[in-house]
Amino acid sequence: MALDSLVPAEESEQASPATAKPDIPKRTESFVFGIPQNGLQQKEREVPLDEPPPLPSNAELAYIGKPTERYDGPAKVMGKGKYTADVNLPGMLYARLVDATIPHGRIVSIDTSAAEKLQGVRGVHVIEHVYGIAELRDSKQEAPSRYPVVRYAGQPIAGIAATSHQIADDAAKLVKVQYDEMPFVVDRSDARAEDAPMVFPGPADAAGSAGGGGGPKGVPQKGNVHGPQRKNVGDVEKGFAEADVIVEGEYFTQVQTHSALETHGFVVDWKPEEVTVYASTQGTSSVRDEFAEVFKLPKSKVRVITEYMGGGFGAKFGAGNEGVIAATLSQKAHAPVKLMLDRRQEHIVSNRPDSHQTLKIGAKRDGTLTAIHLTSYGTAGVGTGAGTAGPATNMYKCPNLLTDEYDVFVNAGPGAAFRAPGHPQGCFAFEQAIDELAVKLNMDPLTFREKIDESPARKAERQVILERTNWRNRRAAGSDSGPIKRGMGLAQSVWYRLVSMDSSCEVRVSRDGSVELMSAVQDLGTGTKTMLAIIVAEEFGIPPSSVVIRIGDTRFPIGPDSGGSVTAGSITPAARNAAYQAKQKLFAAIAPQFGTTADNLTVQNGSIAFKNDASRSYTLKQVTAKLPTAEISARATRAAEYSKERITYGGVDYVELAVDTETGRVHIEKVFGAHDCGRPINPLGVISQINGGILQGISYALFEQRIMDRNAGHMLNANLENYKILGAREVPQIDIVLVENYIAQSSTDAAGIGESAGIITLAAAIGNAFYNATGVRMRKIPMTPANVLSALGKVQEVQA
Repeated sequence: MALDSLVPAEESEQASPATAKPDIPKRTESFVFGIPQNGLQQKEREVPLDEPPPLPSNAELAYIGKPTERYDGPAKVMGKGKYTADVNLPGMLYARLVDATIPHGRIVSIDTSAAEKLQGVRGVHVIEHVYGIAELRDSKQEAPSRYPVVRYAGQPIAGIAATSHQIADDAAKLVKVQYDEMPFVVDRSDARAEDAPMVFPGPADAAGSAGGGGGPKGVPQKGNVHGPQRKNVGDVEKGFAEADVIVEGEYFTQVQTHSALETHGFVVDWKPEEVTVYASTQGTSSVRDEFAEVFKLPKSKVRVITEYMGGGFGAKFGAGNEGVIAATLSQKAHAPVKLMLDRRQEHIVSNRPDSHQTLKIGAKRDGTLTAIHLTSYGTAGVGTGAGTAGPATNMYKCPNLLTDEYDVFVNAGPGAAFRAPGHPQGCFAFEQAIDELAVKLNMDPLTFREKIDESPARKAERQVILERTNWRNRRAAGSDSGPIKRGMGLAQSVWYRLVSMDSSCEVRVSRDGSVELMSAVQDLGTGTKTMLAIIVAEEFGIPPSSVVIRIGDTRFPIGPDSGGSVTAGSITPAARNAAYQAKQKLFAAIAPQFGTTADNLTVQNGSIAFKNDASRSYTLKQVTAKLPTAEISARATRAAEYSKERITYGGVDYVELAVDTETGRVHIEKVFGAHDCGRPINPLGVISQINGGILQGISYALFEQRIMDRNAGHMLNANLENYKILGAREVPQIDIVLVENYIAQSSTDAAGIGESAGIITLAAAIGNAFYNATGVRMRKIPMTPANVLSALGKVQEVQA
């Protein structure tokens, strides 16, 4: 699933609901609709006959919408959760990659003989194809070779499997690689020059894949500049001619690496009857599919398991080079092979593209937008997917819009999808420009957004910000007289309702009263297990802790990949549908035992009750004890969206900060966020997601930056010592308010929060608060002391 170019549901083949067949029997139901703060309404929808009845609002439910502790929390804190790195199989070997030591060149020879002779080495594999990078449109433009061309330092060349980590490391150092070195370029600005070294000898495209990244094929390419990908609505020149006020500026964002706690990794056990893959992945199904495709296997012979996962922000969907190498070594050595990337390798293979954006916006004196023109250049290394136009295209209504997005190839690791691909970069520019426009119009930035924003959810969120923060006391920019200057700012986000129809669950009810759910969907740490337990618990009237959740295994019914905020909106309807159908089967099976009919039974106050006799009620265990069989089960798949209305989500985040104008230090003191994600299933989990997004957003705005050596072509800070991320001392006070938003689109009305949860807005909100504090626009991140002092005119800008 390519996440870098996601668009609203009606514009995306991946996101569009499956078209309901006209012969599916349906019924009309009335659903709760709207936002509680604005007053709830009823909306009629046609739904398939086997769908459960509509849910009331969360206030009327027992478990849905109530804060619930993580289902797997105790196992994690006690060290009982088994991550991929914890998997140890009998006879398992340990693998190590041999990486390219140059940024660009042809491989003349690879000598593995010394490595093969080292005692304990059981397998060596020299790579014939590198996955995850752009491919030449015409392969004949490159001289044929038995080895792939090296296009970035750290590109995998070979893999070695041995009986211990140390032996594998020692063997990797014995591999001798002879290169024919070629000119290289690792800086986006340098790569745009006409005489810059060519990363590819001709036009190249990166297809969208399970690993993220990619973009449209066949776009123009000149030198290293791939694009533009253009969107043109109306007439921007006419729009700017009609404008009373115009703002224009340049904005720069940096490459950010993923830095998940658990690196990419696999344990592969290749057997003729089945290949078993333990993977740190966001998509068990997508990993299975890629393994099957690469090795020409039927999907039924590939099993992927992800019991626990140590974080994934969009880069962990596919087999990847490391997975293919581990599988090949396992096949050759006839033994299980574990291959986990080290921290240096992890920094190289997964990053958010940078950007250089030129943005121009026009408006009339009353605030009406007349034109938006965005031109952006970004690098995803040897891949594509550096677009930034999402916020400018989808946040506010504007009759005239032109966006040109360019990818710039450089000799660095490929970009990968990273929470809300393209949106943090785009929002940093766009929401600051909106604030600047408000200043020129002499309008309060929040009031200005009230004028131009049609989203009812964000309207409710702005009201929360107005009521619960210090916004009304906001002072003029640069009001503080001393060296420490304080300010406040806000920014908004937009994300899309994206749904995967590959979302199925099975629910089983046993004679002893136990209830379990099974699905191949996995939990990357966002609380999917907890959410599924809540959904099933609500149907059966039992505590969520009583439901057994078995997920993360492709032997179970197919589940969606966890990315793009797809998971909650896709899998929860399938879970509820399966639980409802299992419950109906249970009622039908046991009703004769109680001298009644199935339609006379209901779940009420945690018991199975009789509709015609309030005095008769039984526990679930008492009822299931009457089952004529050992268990009953139901399997259900998510139904299509109930309507094709365009749905977006978003949030509004408010920041208070202090700027030390003598040292250049920016300290975030408080963040207040108001967010919606449809119907929140577990508010505690949703707030946790938003907290994480806010912290990542602060880290992106202030600290994180990939630093490349222009002369040697290597990443200089490919570790967690020199690659600075936010730490405990930089965490501000964070307060979150959830805005319920019922949209009547599925049997749960749930949606994801992973993309719009603070990660999009924080750099922009901090930028706006920086302006309010100092009267100076910060158009470049990260806001390091050097960059801050440069913006304040106190030091000369230092190039990274």
